[in-house]
Amino acid sequence: MASTTSPVNGAHALLQTLAANDVTVCFANPGTSEMHFVAGLDQVPAVRGVLCLFEGVATGAADGYARIARRPAATLLHLGPGLGNGWANLHNARRARVPVLNIVGDHATYHGVFDAPLQSDLAALASALEGWYRRSTSSNDLPGDVADALSGAYGPPNRVATLVLPADVSWGDLTAAPTSWPLARRRAAQPFDEQRLERARRALRAGGAALFIGGQLDEDQLALARRVADATSSRLIVETFPTSLTRGAGVASAERLIYLSEFAQAQLRDLASLVVLGTTRPVGFFAYPNVASELVARDCDVIDLAPPGVDLNATLAALVAVTNAGALYVDAGEAPSAPSGALTPESFAAAVAATMPEDLIIADESNTSGLHLYGATRHCPPHELLTLTGGAIGFGLPVAVGAALAGARPVLALESDGSLLYTAQALWTMAREQLDVTVVALANRGYAILNLERQRVGAAAEGSASQRLLDLDDPTMDLAGLARSLGVPAHTVTTADELVTALRRSYATPGPTFIEAVLPTSRF
Repeated sequence: MASTTSPVNGAHALLQTLAANDVTVCFANPGTSEMHFVAGLDQVPAVRGVLCLFEGVATGAADGYARIARRPAATLLHLGPGLGNGWANLHNARRARVPVLNIVGDHATYHGVFDAPLQSDLAALASALEGWYRRSTSSNDLPGDVADALSGAYGPPNRVATLVLPADVSWGDLTAAPTSWPLARRRAAQPFDEQRLERARRALRAGGAALFIGGQLDEDQLALARRVADATSSRLIVETFPTSLTRGAGVASAERLIYLSEFAQAQLRDLASLVVLGTTRPVGFFAYPNVASELVARDCDVIDLAPPGVDLNATLAALVAVTNAGALYVDAGEAPSAPSGALTPESFAAAVAATMPEDLIIADESNTSGLHLYGATRHCPPHELLTLTGGAIGFGLPVAVGAALAGARPVLALESDGSLLYTAQALWTMAREQLDVTVVALANRGYAILNLERQRVGAAAEGSASQRLLDLDDPTMDLAGLARSLGVPAHTVTTADELVTALRRSYATPGPTFIEAVLPTSRF
C-alpha cells in the first residue's frame, strides 16, 4: 500500500509495481539516468538489485532466472548503448521464449532534442527483439506502463518487454499515489486446433512418424509425449537447443536433434510425418553449399500442432486421449562410473555424469567439447538442462547467475574458453552474491567449432593468417587466474581423476568454484 501523505516519485512507483507483481530481482548496470531507480531500492526492499559489470551479464542472468523461476526478472540498462551491449543475450532470451522486462533509462524527455552524446534510437534497438515496447512519458502513468510491460512479457508466448524510463519520469512526483499498484494481465495459452489434432492422430497411426518437441520441457510433458510415441510406435525427438529440459533417471527420454545439418537430415530422412510441439519446424543452423536448409525431407508431412503460445500441456493430453496411450515406461540404466586417465571430451562427460548431485541445474555452453554430454547424463540423478537457444555465445555464465538466484539449487556452468571470455564479468557477480555455481572452463585453446565450420562451408585455408583468427594459444590464457582476480576460488585440472575430485569438492563447498579443465587442442 502506497502512502498518500508524502510524495512518491516515478522510480519508487515503478519499484512498488514490480514488487506487487512478484518481480523481486533486478539485474542492473546503471548510469546517471537511473540514479533515482537505484536510490529507490532503499525504500523497496522487496526488489533485490544485483550488480552486473556488463550489460550482457545482466540480460543473460534475466534469461536464466526466467527459465528456472518461470517468471520475469527485470534488467536495468543505461540508454541505447546499455541495451545494445545486452542485446545478444536478449536475443537468446527471445529464442528461449522466456519473459524478461528491460527497464532502460533514458535522457529526460526535454533533453533529447539536444542530441547529447548518448542519444540513440532505442525503439529501433528494441523492435529488433520482436517483443513489447513502450516509452513512458508520465510519472503518473508509470505504474500502469510497468503492468502493461509485464503483461507483454507474459504473452503468450513469453517475450522480451522493453520499457524506456526517461530520467524526469523517474524523478518526477506522482500527483496522487494509487491506493494499490496495478497488476499485470496474464492471458491463457491459446487452444490447439482440433483439425490439426486429427491430422496428427492419423499421421501417427500411419507409421513412420515422429513427435518433435521443444521449448521449456518438464518431466510431466516429456512423460505425456513418450506415452504417445510408444502408443503409436513413433519416435520422440527434442530440438537441439531447448529452453530447459528435465532429464535423468526416471524421466522419459528423447533423442536429440543433431546440430550438424548433414547428420540431422540423415536422422530425419525416413520420416513420413513430423508432429511439431512447443517449437518450430527444424531448419539448419547455417546454410552450407549443396546442403538444404530444411532438415526434413521434402515429402515429409510437417504438422505444426502446438506452435509457441499454444497450450502444450493440453495438446499433449489430447494426443494421449486420441491415441489411447498407455502407461509410461522408462528404461533403466546407470550413470557412468568415475573416469580415470587422460582428460578428453569423453572423460569430461563421464566425470560430469559420475559426480552429478540430484536436482542440479546445468547451463551448457560446452559446445564442441560437450558432444558426449547428452548421452553420458541420461541415467544420472534428475537434473535440468539449459541450452544456447539463440546461438549467441557468452550465454553460459550469465544464465548460471540467474538460475542460481532463481532456484536455490546447485548450478553447473559448462563453458568453452572462447565463449567464456565474452561474459567473464559474470564471475564477479557470482563471487559478490556467493552463488552456489560450479564453473568448468573447457580450455582447448581455440575456437574449435570455427575450425570445423571452416571445413563445412568449404572455405580454403592455406596459411597461418587465417588460423590466427581461430586459435587462442598465443598467448595462452590463465583462465583460473582470471577467475581468482574476479573473486572466485579457482584451480586447473589436466586429468580426468583431477576433474572428478574437483567437481566433488565444489559441490560440497558453498559459494562459487572455478575449474579450468585443460583439453587437447582440437582443430578437426
